[in-house]
Amino acid sequence: MSERATREENVDVVWSGDWVAERLGVGLEGDGELRELLGLALRRNPKRAHLLVSNVLGKHVPQRPSVVYGAGYGLGERVRALLGAEEARRAVVLGYAETATGLGHAVADGLRDAPYLHSTRRPVAGVRQAGGFEEAHSHATSHLLLPEDPALLAQGAVASPLVLVDDEFSTGNTVLNTIRALHELHPRDRYVIVALVDMRSPADRDRLTAFAVEIGARVDLVTRATGTVTLPDGVLERGQALVAAQEAEEAGPVHEAAGHAAPVTRVDLAWPVGVPDGGRHGFTPSHRAALEAALPDMAERIADTLGDGARQGRVLVLGFEELMYAPLRLGTALEDSLGPGTEIRYSTTTRSPVLAVDDPGYAIRTRLVFPAHDTPADGPGDRYAYNVAGAGFDAVVAVVDSTADTPELHAPEGLLAQLAAHTGQVLLAVVPSYTPTPVQEPAVLPEPLRGPDFSSYPPEDVGWLLQDLSDTELEAPTEEREEAIQSGGAHYAESLPVEYQPSAEYQALFSAALETSAARIARAVGTVTETVLAERGPRPVLVSLARAGTPVGVLMRRWARHRHGLNLPHYAISIVRGRGIDATALRWLAAHHAPADVVFVDGWTGKGAITRELAAAITDFEASGGPAGFDPEIAVLADPGGCVRTYGTREDFLIPSACLNSTVSGLISRTVLRADLVGPDDFHGGKFYRELAESDVSGRFLDTVAARFDEVAGQVEAEAKELLAADRAPTWEGWAAVERISEEYGIHDVNLVKPGVGETTRVLLRRVPWKILAKRGAGTDLEHIRLLAEQRGVPVEEVDDLPYSCVGLIHPRYTRGATGADGKAVAGGSTPAADGGAVKDA
Repeated sequence: MSERATREENVDVVWSGDWVAERLGVGLEGDGELRELLGLALRRNPKRAHLLVSNVLGKHVPQRPSVVYGAGYGLGERVRALLGAEEARRAVVLGYAETATGLGHAVADGLRDAPYLHSTRRPVAGVRQAGGFEEAHSHATSHLLLPEDPALLAQGAVASPLVLVDDEFSTGNTVLNTIRALHELHPRDRYVIVALVDMRSPADRDRLTAFAVEIGARVDLVTRATGTVTLPDGVLERGQALVAAQEAEEAGPVHEAAGHAAPVTRVDLAWPVGVPDGGRHGFTPSHRAALEAALPDMAERIADTLGDGARQGRVLVLGFEELMYAPLRLGTALEDSLGPGTEIRYSTTTRSPVLAVDDPGYAIRTRLVFPAHDTPADGPGDRYAYNVAGAGFDAVVAVVDSTADTPELHAPEGLLAQLAAHTGQVLLAVVPSYTPTPVQEPAVLPEPLRGPDFSSYPPEDVGWLLQDLSDTELEAPTEEREEAIQSGGAHYAESLPVEYQPSAEYQALFSAALETSAARIARAVGTVTETVLAERGPRPVLVSLARAGTPVGVLMRRWARHRHGLNLPHYAISIVRGRGIDATALRWLAAHHAPADVVFVDGWTGKGAITRELAAAITDFEASGGPAGFDPEIAVLADPGGCVRTYGTREDFLIPSACLNSTVSGLISRTVLRADLVGPDDFHGGKFYRELAESDVSGRFLDTVAARFDEVAGQVEAEAKELLAADRAPTWEGWAAVERISEEYGIHDVNLVKPGVGETTRVLLRRVPWKILAKRGAGTDLEHIRLLAEQRGVPVEEVDDLPYSCVGLIHPRYTRGATGADGKAVAGGSTPAADGGAVKDA
């Protein structure tokens, strides 16, 4: 046994929560074995300071597989005794991703005959969503339910108990959200909640009792231990400060890697055909029987590949995020195969960021960091393996599913290389990712929404390829959204900012700007429309990128009708940076129009992020089997960034529709894409703010600009001819400027640099601005920018050599502590940039 392992055996008397308890005053009280079950660590998460670290879950702390499996199986036996054998046979078990997927599966085994399903954060093509819910405090919040058989959650629901399994029951919010969502679809008479520990407050216990009465169902609770966590005032802020201090001091443990990298050997498991890799799409009793029969042979294959050298040492079976059950059962089979002479441990990798401190009184001693290797839907990011480095493992058996067996896994900085530096031997065992039978394309796609039922625009002006989420609470305070977005805890499209209500002074600025710029806008509308008709005619289908593109699309449609008598179709579609375009909406367009006739329309370009996003999204859509022929080129009113070839002007001037939000865009919100609200066959979501009708200037904006069409017709004819003959190739001048500004101001993230009048306005209305860069000598186009900046306490800095009129800088690495609870910038001092350095004085 290694020196580190021997040292740990000698300090078992030290509770692995002492370090956090002493520094933050966090108290843990409860049943006698509570401290044996749990330790404490600090999250790198803005929503919750502490992390309860289970010693029997097999996620963060390597534990004997038989102990981990026995903990879940024993809870399942208790549920079976509670329900009785007959009712247990009708039960369905639902586990929570990512932490409780293996625990829930073991509970289902303890019930013996119950099918199992776990939630997932991995969308799977061809599998229709059967439900979803949110986990508010989690690092990644959205859960999907993707059973291969949709009847799994519905068949005999009233008489079929639903058993929900999580590792801890802290407030009950996640479970209540789940039951509420599923009960509305398939009401049941009985629910059983299972957790290793129940840490609810008395108020939360009362809330569950009241909830059961509200829905008219019996709700039972089965746990192994009960206790409470005492959190002193200010613990979140103190915890974040402590994490920052530890990381700034590089307090995280550094363990010397081996002198040479260990060999990595692939082992063929001969996984049984037709058996799923876990419960993501459902796991039935027949699957269970087939897996049990195959486990001994798979364990022997691993043991033979390990060789005699590992048989007297320490071997870690390391699972992968949601893939917990398969490696757990391989671990229990290895225990049986190798016997007591080999010390087998089991844990898994995770996407949850936790501080590591090498102290016996802290639960997370070491941390390995490596890039995600399963092409996650929410984009690339770091992943972690805790308490593996320095633990003295003679061999590590890394178990992943085939979806995660990617070049990133095998890269020099990938998981396998990280493991090879800290052990003597690495085995890679790949479980084939289960592929459900694809769901057939629905015969009827959703229909577009139109005014006056959805938006204040006349029905002929635009058809919204969106679903109506007007009755869903989606708004969050600007500062809370910014913190969640920058911390990686949420995507900006999962919520909406609270709608900005302009002051009388600001509304007066909008009115003055509209009167001043109406003719200029009319010229740009006419020029871009004539260019589109000349190059994409004779009857293009206008498809605006909601929502900034929608007023422009309506104006282009009105120009074509006014000047040429054309009645062009016009739709609004959602595209989300980092997530792509609405594929269901594209399928709808292809079913009703020729894809080649579609012209995508937007208001303006900034640095060209949406231009790139659209091109990539169309490529991915076609590669996934979607109808081909869509041209990803965007037509815009203004292209100050030099990002497109079809535009009305390349001047960066004030387009008044950028000054406001929904009240100049038909009272429609920005679009929403959240897994629990938008299924694979749904349009993205949006809200109709009917309550803001008295403030609506959407029609006034359109009518004021359209009234100038005849006045500018001659200029438009000349400018369109000139443009059609000119070299309009994108220069990407704006992108280069953004990269320069990002580095010059120490931000190191181009997504936090928003160039141009339109994008700067959005920063001031929706995000947490840090400062505004204004081109020296810029005139009246920036009056509303200066007013908004003054209202939010944001400095405006005059600069030279700016290709835009202005640039908005979002506060880098935003936390409410950096700017104050009201979101106003801190005057003076310096602010930490995304790389931990400092940016220029605010």
